[in-house]
Amino acid sequence: MTTPDQTPLPPVDDAALREAMNRVRLEVGKAVVGQDGAITGMLIALLARGHVLLEGVPGVAKTLLVRSFSRAVGLDAKRIQFTPDLMPGDVSGSLIYDARTGEFEFREGPVFTNVVLADEINRTPPKTQSALLEAMEERQVSTDGVTRALPEPFLVAATQNPVEHEGTYALPEAQLDRFLLKLVVDLPARDAEIAVLRRHAAGFDPRALAELSAVIGAAEISAAQRAAASVAVSDDLLAYVVDLARATRQSPSVQLGVSPRASTALLAAAKAWAWLGGYPAITPDHVQTMLVPTWRHRIRLRTEAELEGVSVDAVLGGVVQQTRVPI
Repeated sequence: MTTPDQTPLPPVDDAALREAMNRVRLEVGKAVVGQDGAITGMLIALLARGHVLLEGVPGVAKTLLVRSFSRAVGLDAKRIQFTPDLMPGDVSGSLIYDARTGEFEFREGPVFTNVVLADEINRTPPKTQSALLEAMEERQVSTDGVTRALPEPFLVAATQNPVEHEGTYALPEAQLDRFLLKLVVDLPARDAEIAVLRRHAAGFDPRALAELSAVIGAAEISAAQRAAASVAVSDDLLAYVVDLARATRQSPSVQLGVSPRASTALLAAAKAWAWLGGYPAITPDHVQTMLVPTWRHRIRLRTEAELEGVSVDAVLGGVVQQTRVPI
């Protein structure tokens, strides 16, 4: 394997990389209890070079999850608190006049980092939300005709509250489509909540995270991303993904089905999930497992279906049941 400049890459030890990724889960679990699915989803997004939308009520450790994850993977992280008065330049950066030189100098915004925590992303107007579009898709920022590349790896983890709508702005479809996964962070089970209280009673400080350490680095992450992308896919599996996508467009409850970009997102997520499990090729199970978190934010239900209490997850579950599985 070579890089674009034809520099040979070092050999990849899949087993060692996979073990390192599993250690990330254990390390994050020292701070975040009862959210194993969300932790795994963050790993899959990182492996697939995607972004994550975390949805949950306040107090379920969404912010703590992102902070702990960035620490465990040894990446720099910055937090942007989205508010109604936040401007696009506060996200991507802006030109500042330097009186000493008489010239304008670009000052990088907080998006110039490895992990961006976009906290309460739906609290800022669409104009400011759109400042993330180029960064999320192209991994670059263009200002005054100059394009500046963002560091690699690059991951946006955005949070939003599903029950509070006053003073919020619905994310545009174009921005929702930039998120690889939408992870629902639920309230923990009783035993997990008891474990949370036990840790706090013993002196755990969620603001310090002193007990967490980096178990991998950027070079290992890049190697794992290449390994996950190389997982094999048969033609039957490709056709299966397309059939699932077409089924969402034909569902009577759906106004807007998934796009071809959603199909490629599902393929990338399934590859990452298969690689984490040690599979050389994806199976229908991998596709089915990743379908709901990859597509739940990409379809729009008809108004009458919403009034009848139909959920997106239920519609996607029906799509999986009604689509023929390749043998």
